[in-house]
Amino acid sequence: MATTTDKDALLAQGKTAQAAAKQLARTSTEMKNQALLNVANGLETEQEPILAGNRKDYDTAKAGGMDDAMLDRLLLTPDRLLGMARDVRAIAELPDPVEEVIERKTLANGLEVERRRVPLGVIGSIYESRPNITVDIAALTLKSGNACLLRGGRESLHSNLALVGLLRRAIGEAGINPDVVQYVDNPDRELVDTMLQMKEYINLLVPRGGAGLINFVAASAAMPVVAGGVGVCHTYVDRTADLEKAARIVFNAKVQRPTVCNALDTVLVHSEVAPGCLPDIARNLSNAGVELHCDHRALSILGPEPGLNTQPATEEDWGKEFLSLTAAIKIVDSLDEALEHIDTYGSGHTEAIITSDADASSRFQRDVDAAAVIVNASSRFTDGGQLGLGAEVGISTQKFHARGPLGLAELTSYKWVIIGDGQVRE
Repeated sequence: MATTTDKDALLAQGKTAQAAAKQLARTSTEMKNQALLNVANGLETEQEPILAGNRKDYDTAKAGGMDDAMLDRLLLTPDRLLGMARDVRAIAELPDPVEEVIERKTLANGLEVERRRVPLGVIGSIYESRPNITVDIAALTLKSGNACLLRGGRESLHSNLALVGLLRRAIGEAGINPDVVQYVDNPDRELVDTMLQMKEYINLLVPRGGAGLINFVAASAAMPVVAGGVGVCHTYVDRTADLEKAARIVFNAKVQRPTVCNALDTVLVHSEVAPGCLPDIARNLSNAGVELHCDHRALSILGPEPGLNTQPATEEDWGKEFLSLTAAIKIVDSLDEALEHIDTYGSGHTEAIITSDADASSRFQRDVDAAAVIVNASSRFTDGGQLGLGAEVGISTQKFHARGPLGLAELTSYKWVIIGDGQVRE
């Protein structure tokens, strides 16, 4: 790919992407699936150039003082590339949403009315650190008949260039115009400002990264934006919870991968079961290196037990997305108090309850205002791959036009198709 060095070149990429998107919208499912399988094969068999680029990015970022959470997001390994390949294969196996009939009916006057899914056009994304996003977005936009215009962060430039090279080559080998994947390979911030105004070329923009980036894009973009990804995630251990389940779920939600948006941030524990379950929860988390910021009631239950990694919580701990081996713990006296805390401090991403009470479960599902509500399972399941979407373009915490993980269906709109036999309106 030619280096994008100025505004004119970026605008040309947008125009090229629009033209390629129109071609892709008419491309068969078989060709799109073959392109995806080519990508997956490349991720499995052509790893070294990608890993070499990633090592360069990682070493530079580490030397520059990037924190551990961001370094973990940046890092690619052979196993992570294999995981990306599995996700791409899963997308290839999913039904093609393009031209799916969402609704069909025949009116009293004989008109046949349908709503059919159609691609959006060009999906733009501005994102930080995680090079796997490049593959996820490209694969999902390809299958849903959309082109993409991607701008990754400076810190992942060499990783992304290697991945984009593989993507474009694999797509071209399937007989599809490789221009359906466009990458802004100049990290100049001025080009971000240009991209945010390219509404004639970009139909939807999805930012991925920290709150600062997401808020800036949402406030500055001229085109529609699906914003989200900031996850302040709570797990509430109810008074009827199975305490063995609770300890296992809380541990997984915090420790399995602490640097992602659906990792647990705050544990809320009902006061009736706190003496019976909190010591085990705290011991397990502390043994895994988790720093626990506890309210005074939790501290009084835990006491000075050696090995517990505890400290007093502050007001700043509630509503904080830690993205690290840190969690907050608060004791509550009722489901009402837990719901009030979540309503005050949650970000609308993922909230979980552990309970054996069907009424408490139903009320939590009904009253919690979040993109995903989970009962008796880890918050880590709010993920496109885990929910059968293959992967995701992002996780939306807003309510229009899509909410939660953005998969194939969320990258489409629809058209009305009305078929008559000479009818006229009276």
